[in-house]
Amino acid sequence: MAAFDHTGKVFVVTGGSRGIGESIVRTLAAEGATVYSTYNANAERAQAITADVAERGGTVHYQSVDVANEDAVKAFVDHVVQQAGRIDGLVNNAGITRDGLIMRMSSKDWNDVLQTNLTGVFYACRAVARPMMSQRTGRIVNIGSIVGLGGNAGQVNYSSAKAGLVGLTRSLARELASRNILVNCIAPGYVETDMTDKLTEDQKKAFSDSIPLKRSATAEEIASVVSFFLSDRSSYITGQVLNVDGGLAM
Repeated sequence: MAAFDHTGKVFVVTGGSRGIGESIVRTLAAEGATVYSTYNANAERAQAITADVAERGGTVHYQSVDVANEDAVKAFVDHVVQQAGRIDGLVNNAGITRDGLIMRMSSKDWNDVLQTNLTGVFYACRAVARPMMSQRTGRIVNIGSIVGLGGNAGQVNYSSAKAGLVGLTRSLARELASRNILVNCIAPGYVETDMTDKLTEDQKKAFSDSIPLKRSATAEEIASVVSFFLSDRSSYITGQVLNVDGGLAM
């Protein structure tokens, strides 16, 4: 049974072909929304998700988009508006990592992460702002990280980008509130995805032991919070950063 009813709504999700993004796409489609999602590299994975969602009665449309490309993001959003007539919610999930200690981090690794993880979010928010303002309603959910709040050694680029999302979220929430457009940020902690599957069992245990709940989150648990922020149940919440981290950042 769906937790929230999104029947008839149109949502855009960036980076929706793997991990947290895939779970967000599947959750929203299962709850009745028509989902338009971007992917960057894996066309076969996007096609497989599309077919599986359709078999379950949902609808998702994928398009290859580099969120770091301003023109590509605008064209994608324009396409959604042309096809669907509206955009009820945007989820900024797409992101990359280029980890390394600062003395070894290249300028390219810094710039690539900031361009995708922060500037790309700016591009998407700017693109959806106009149709949402015309509708006088909308939701924007930015996927941040607890490392954007507390930092993490070896991730000065990623942490800086995610910290930037906090300021972007709160500033945009103030700008758009008069048009009933709500902007919030979710800061996940340690989440089980195909990326974390590459860790050793000892590394996974070390992460789990540092979490008060003594376990990592599932991608579905993050997706359920996204769905809440996109729903009518969150109609008086804006400009907030919600940690979904099992108590790690307490």
